[in-house]
Amino acid sequence: MIIGIPKEIMPGEDRVSSSPATVAQMVKDGLTVLVEKGAGDGAFYHDDAYMEAGAEVVSSAQELYDRSDVILKVKEPLFNHDVNKSEVDMMHKGQLLITFIHPAAPANHKMVQELANAGINSLAIEGVPRISRAQKMDALTSMSTCAGYKGILLAVNALPKFAPQMFTAVGMIKPINVLVIGTGVGGLQALATARRLGAKTFAVDIRPAAMENAQSLGATVIDVEVPPEEAIGKGGYALTLSEERLRQEREILAQHIKDMDIVFSSALVPGELAPILITEDMVKTMKPGSVIVDISIDQGGNCEITPPGTVEVKHGVHCFGIKNIPGLLPESATWLYAQNIYALLKYLIKDGEIVLDRDDEIIKDALTTYNGELVHEGTLKAIEKLGH
Repeated sequence: MIIGIPKEIMPGEDRVSSSPATVAQMVKDGLTVLVEKGAGDGAFYHDDAYMEAGAEVVSSAQELYDRSDVILKVKEPLFNHDVNKSEVDMMHKGQLLITFIHPAAPANHKMVQELANAGINSLAIEGVPRISRAQKMDALTSMSTCAGYKGILLAVNALPKFAPQMFTAVGMIKPINVLVIGTGVGGLQALATARRLGAKTFAVDIRPAAMENAQSLGATVIDVEVPPEEAIGKGGYALTLSEERLRQEREILAQHIKDMDIVFSSALVPGELAPILITEDMVKTMKPGSVIVDISIDQGGNCEITPPGTVEVKHGVHCFGIKNIPGLLPESATWLYAQNIYALLKYLIKDGEIVLDRDDEIIKDALTTYNGELVHEGTLKAIEKLGH
């Protein structure tokens, strides 16, 4: 079996799907590994290290796609301007793609349908369920840790003021207020980082256990009054709320957002569009120079006006819609992600062949396209909802 590790083509994406250490493990497992030339340079993993690990370094992306049975990536397939064709068109029928796909996001609907039409089987690694036997495959947790830490650093850097309380000869400057919406792994890391920087922290989550975790980190919890039976889904993840409950949550948030210097938003429902929790009218009430970091942007974003993939100042507020915040920590993020993707690959291989058992919970939740069909439930719901 031949495993292909291409160079990521998203602008500013320095991560790579495999480290020399995980390549060595694949080779030890009897796999042939192809690495595109320079694929790991951005993460400071260079070609000679991959060759020492037993990989073959190839100079052509198309050659790598042509020869590989399995493609391991970080980001969803994009258009490769160097060869003037999309990465989907570079793949072939029967090939398996494992990467972050975010198939429910409207921007990716056309791409996932193209994967299906081309007969490419694909697994969205972010769909791996949070269960004990899948912990080593949980790339979403790994990348959320990176995004929570780096996202707060980005926000503080954009602020026009000190973050901690400062005592000066001319008076005292109060600490900033930071609100974290969604206190899963990324949100908790954001709270911890903000607190280490001296901020006063606040947190919102519809799940009682998540609110307790936020309190344990010193955050003041804002209760949005959602009953637990409506909030907690499979694996402890949040459920999709009714429109009435979302309206209620937004009304309560609106009372607090105007007092915040930073809002870090990471509220997600697995495999579905992110809920809109911050409206444009709410952004207009925020203090000039304040910051929103919306790490849910891959699934549409929690803020109504988050600019996908970039940073814009809207109504005097810096709105961060950067889609690859973990990519700003390329070495650490690659090290973590490579371990996750290797664990998933190893799990899929039985007697030297890839086995996609659709009755297996891990595979069922991550499988996006299979045998020419789009099979991801959250994506099918999103497409139906939007009328695509």
